[in-house]
Amino acid sequence: MGFRWTSPLAQVLAVGVICFCCPGMFNALNSLGGGGQVDSKVGQNANVALYTCFAIFGLLSGAIHNKLGPKWTIFIGCACYMLYAGSLLCYNHTQAGAFTIAAGGILGIGAGMLWTAQGAMMMAYPREHDKGKFIGYFWAIFNMGAVLGSVLAFAINYHVVEPKSLGDATYAVFLAIMGVGTLIALSLAPPSSVTHSNGDHILIQKFPTWTGEIKAILALFLDWHMVVLIPMFMSSNWFYSYQFSTVNGRYFSIRTQSLNNILYWASQIGGSYSFARVLDFQGVNRRRRAQWGLAIICCFFVATWIGGIFHQRTFGISDPKPNHDFTEGSSYVGPLFLYMFYGLNDAAWQTYIYWLMGAMSNDATVLSRYAGFYKCIQSCGAAISWRINAVGTDYMTELIICFALLGASIPGAFFLASRIKDHSDEEEEEQQKGKDYGLEVKE
Repeated sequence: MGFRWTSPLAQVLAVGVICFCCPGMFNALNSLGGGGQVDSKVGQNANVALYTCFAIFGLLSGAIHNKLGPKWTIFIGCACYMLYAGSLLCYNHTQAGAFTIAAGGILGIGAGMLWTAQGAMMMAYPREHDKGKFIGYFWAIFNMGAVLGSVLAFAINYHVVEPKSLGDATYAVFLAIMGVGTLIALSLAPPSSVTHSNGDHILIQKFPTWTGEIKAILALFLDWHMVVLIPMFMSSNWFYSYQFSTVNGRYFSIRTQSLNNILYWASQIGGSYSFARVLDFQGVNRRRRAQWGLAIICCFFVATWIGGIFHQRTFGISDPKPNHDFTEGSSYVGPLFLYMFYGLNDAAWQTYIYWLMGAMSNDATVLSRYAGFYKCIQSCGAAISWRINAVGTDYMTELIICFALLGASIPGAFFLASRIKDHSDEEEEEQQKGKDYGLEVKE
């Protein structure tokens, strides 16, 4: 068949482009440390507000998505990303930190909506044997946005060696790209019109009442599949504050931060796509792939964070800002590769989480709740970690907390991975769950 806008792949690719434009640009800003501001406190506190609101509305966003559909849910989320970028531009002129922090909180609401809708589409639209591939496609396109944003920041700030905030031109370019993504969101097709090449529709539950939907969401706190993954969810964005604000923002010059981020997000593209293909390998059953995948990411994160300990011993919170530059040559290569491996690990970790959740159901409505629950717990962790960073916690203590939380995630993930089935049983299991919450299931 030729290209169809209502095909699952076209819709997931479209969401990838939208996230390229909005969250991708946000990641490029956020990974500069403090949203590109020399005074990183305002960016850190904005992130605390962002992830606090993200946690609350991430949980509720499953219901919002199931009521409004992906088009309007994602459109509202994109508009909030634009507001946040605009607040940083405004801060350049007014130093109005309160506005930036408030915009961060509003972005938390919008990001919860966008990422819940995106997660549901990415996990529910593909066939079971293609879920890893779709996740890899999305992650590659999405992170190309962060790569582009970092390229722009590097080019504009190439001659800036001394600490200095990003200029108006950088923020204006980011705003324009975010605007493109916001408009693309209006073109998304409703889930009911998305069909596979043979004409099959994706599985969705009809939304009858808010009460039934809220009951279904709250029931996730008693669902062992979700409970055992809480440490993994919590850890999945926890390390961003340490990596972006401490390692990149504190150790390197502003232009080198941009260069580092080009390679950080490029590593995410390769890491996610390659790892997703491993998870889709059809030579062994899905349970074995889940176990192998967990073993692979464990080896990578242990090796990387041990390397991080050695690097962290070279500077501390009481030392003057090192402000290392890429022109330093061989002394720059080691920290750069460490930072790149941080990015690769992040991509593999989140790809694995999405793949695990996608292995538990094919129902778009159910998976939107899973995605919302995931983002709720993830954002709780991120809010705590950004606050830990903002209050001036010792850098080595930050690192040890990140490392310990990642390690604590393994038992629950292994417990679930060892019980993954080769096929999701939504025809029986999810319909029964739907009846329990007063929901109606349809194809």
